[in-house]
Amino acid sequence: MNIIRYETAGESHGKGMLSVLSGMPAGLEIDQTVLDRELARRQGGYGRGQRMKIETDRADIISGVRHGKTIGSPIALMVWNKDYENWKDKVTEPITRPRPGHADLVGAYKYGLTDDIRHVLERSSARETAARVAAGAVAKIFLARFGIEVFSHVVEWGGIKIDTSAMTLAEIRSRAEASPIGSACGGTQEKEITAMIDDYRAKGETMGGVIETVIYPIPPMLGSYQSAPRRLEARLSSEIMSIQAIKGIEIGNGFGLAGTPGSEAHDEIYFDNDKNEYYRKTNRAGGIEGGMTNGCPVIVRAVMKPIPTLMKPLDTADIATGEAAKAVTERSDVTAVAAAGVVIESAAALVIADAFMERYGNDSMEQTTRNFNSDPDQRKFRWKGVNWLDGRIAGK
Repeated sequence: MNIIRYETAGESHGKGMLSVLSGMPAGLEIDQTVLDRELARRQGGYGRGQRMKIETDRADIISGVRHGKTIGSPIALMVWNKDYENWKDKVTEPITRPRPGHADLVGAYKYGLTDDIRHVLERSSARETAARVAAGAVAKIFLARFGIEVFSHVVEWGGIKIDTSAMTLAEIRSRAEASPIGSACGGTQEKEITAMIDDYRAKGETMGGVIETVIYPIPPMLGSYQSAPRRLEARLSSEIMSIQAIKGIEIGNGFGLAGTPGSEAHDEIYFDNDKNEYYRKTNRAGGIEGGMTNGCPVIVRAVMKPIPTLMKPLDTADIATGEAAKAVTERSDVTAVAAAGVVIESAAALVIADAFMERYGNDSMEQTTRNFNSDPDQRKFRWKGVNWLDGRIAGK
């Protein structure tokens, strides 16, 4: 059973989105500005729709925190929906035209909600990710106490690939954070991508992409090979693939390894006698071997499909009449790939925090920090590649 557990509740146009997070140690100082910053990042990015102009998300801490610090009990976080005031007394026509690529059709039949598909889309909406980001922000605060950072950047937009191989992780992060599309490309390529997004908007189209998430510096030996559910790549994949519109994932060189000879697919091991540490010159495994971190940065890439709500709707069948129809249109984004990166960061942070506490404890921050700082073996593993931000920051 996981140490960190969370559950979300709420509907897209309900009162709000609730997240209940349990397993966090007592004594962790919670900075409200970090929670709100992460929620704001989820709402940003070039190509977002009108809903983002209505909502200004803020996480209200309902329980689990006193005087600014966690007390070890479940943390309840509420993100209120401002748009609820516009919907609470609104009479809407039943939706009977399911959108291809969405939960509409199967969900309506699974739960006996064929009278109105809106019952399905209210919960299956990506608005739910606001609650996930709130929970993930707490996990990020925890990881930051031990110098572990999590960031994402978009490496492919609508088929346009962005090459970051010559950049350090610090450069990638800095450039991506300053970019309206969340990518490190800049200049001509950024203009090309924003122009393509504008073109898709004009055509009533939507766009997908590939997001790379990086976790660094990260101690080794998180996760385990002893049982399948504890393997770290399995835990990351499960959490990330549960995010709406995510349809594929790879760790490290991933699918590229299929066409690579074995002699070029793995990260050779070296030992520095002077420093008494193992190190790698490459990171093809993406920081995970045998279900465990190996001291290299964890690199995960995920594919987000184009959003299934199109302003130029696709063909469907009306479930009330069986007749051919066009899918329902809802207020939508042209693309939310950059925003999906923020959600993936939250998912990854929750998984890594869980694996970290599995090794170092979770009763209190004092206990967790003491165990972490007294672990000699974690200092034996390094990656000495050009992108490694050497060293770690001890918990405070």
